Amino acid sequence: MSAPHTDVEEVEAANTAFYEALERGDFEELSSLWLTPSDLGVDEEYHDPADTGVVSCIHPGWPVLTGRAEVLRSYALIMANTEYIQFFLTDVHVSVTGDTALLTCTENILSGGPAPEAGGELGPLVGQLVVATNVFRRTTDGWKIWSHHASPVLAEKDGEEDGDTPE
Repeated sequence: MSAPHTDVEEVEAANTAFYEALERGDFEELSSLWLTPSDLGVDEEYHDPADTGVVSCIHPGWPVLTGRAEVLRSYALIMANTEYIQFFLTDVHVSVTGDTALLTCTENILSGGPAPEAGGELGPLVGQLVVATNVFRRTTDGWKIWSHHASPVLAEKDGEEDGDTPE
């Protein structure tokens, strides 16, 4: 793959790196992709990081997480409790204005839990459809994640057709 040449391509590459780090369970790499106060030129010794460029994250079904430590702790928990996860991203759209980028996508997630018994295989694989918005900020080190918001997509019940209302 050639090096990205436009802001949109760079944001897409940063987004791909985020999901790949999550799939590999690479916490150090994932952490490096999130915005820090120093990325914004803020000296944390003299300024409260919560006042400047605070990161946020909303995982499906979770409350709003704010602050770098809280957000990264959530990913550490997810990685520690997920045996297998793979993301197939579709419907990716990027909009860049100045030093801020907005990326929306559909996360087609395939995950597996631990084996039901002491066997070596994963538990059953589960598919999930989630829509996500990732906000990026341009830094001297490239595009960093400022906010991630993911929401589940409700599946249609068997027998429902477009226009039908659930009872």
